[in-house]
Amino acid sequence: MITTPLKLSRGLLFFADGSPAFARRYRHEGEEPVHTHSFVEIAVVTAGTAVHHSSSGRMNLQAGDVVLLRPGVWHGYEDCAGLALYNCCVGTDLLRNELAWTREDPRLGYLLWTGPHSLQRRGLLTTHLAEVDLRTCVGYLEALDRLRELSIHKHRADVIGWLSLFLGHLSRTVTTGQDEPDEATVTHPTVMRVVGMVEADLAHDWTLAELAGAVALSPAYLVRLFKSATGLPPMAYLGRLRVETAADLLLRTDEPVTSIARAVGWPDQSYFARRFKSYFGLSATTYRNRFRVTNLTEQNT
Repeated sequence: MITTPLKLSRGLLFFADGSPAFARRYRHEGEEPVHTHSFVEIAVVTAGTAVHHSSSGRMNLQAGDVVLLRPGVWHGYEDCAGLALYNCCVGTDLLRNELAWTREDPRLGYLLWTGPHSLQRRGLLTTHLAEVDLRTCVGYLEALDRLRELSIHKHRADVIGWLSLFLGHLSRTVTTGQDEPDEATVTHPTVMRVVGMVEADLAHDWTLAELAGAVALSPAYLVRLFKSATGLPPMAYLGRLRVETAADLLLRTDEPVTSIARAVGWPDQSYFARRFKSYFGLSATTYRNRFRVTNLTEQNT
């Protein structure tokens, strides 16, 4: 029997067996309650219809639609009518280690790292697959799904291989459809260098001048690069990283909200509260009470 590595606790989905990634087909009727997760989730709709509900609003779904969500983003499904989808879940440790190279790839960097935080997307990126692309992506996901029958310790490379094929094909669908992606869908390597630098020390009081100096660019040119890749200047993008990290800490730790605010670089509690609620649509306290895993015993039930 194929088991799922996912556990649900108070609305938070998380990997319970150390799996680096996971794919499984699901069917929904009616309503699928709002929840969040500690990994990147990619939902590929294969049949039926539904309304996707998140902090970004409501979106009608049909076959071929794809929704990618960064960790901590809450969402649910309403009015599901024969909704069939493949969920592909990718652990953050895998992204930061074996798949760290995706930061430097223009299309994959946009798909996984910068695109979901760009503009007003709030950690969510959508695309639509043509029928031929849908069949190809589902083939990769089916192969990934079948690996659940095997030992993850013996087949980790296989998981990463099929996942990479799926992500590579999917990343090409978020471009303009031309031979080369336009500027809005390319992530310049310097942008990802800056992203990696601030991720390593979010608590630091970063300034635009300091970031530009670290990569030997003028502040104005660094702003142009970030806007080309994400639609946001670097300091606004940094704010997106900070709220995502804050959400993760709220769910995984018992640290006070004030300590978490300082840890992500916003020691002013009022400012942190405004930024968090603006992004997630919930206060930090409400978000924690609704979704967090309260203890290890509950995680393992």
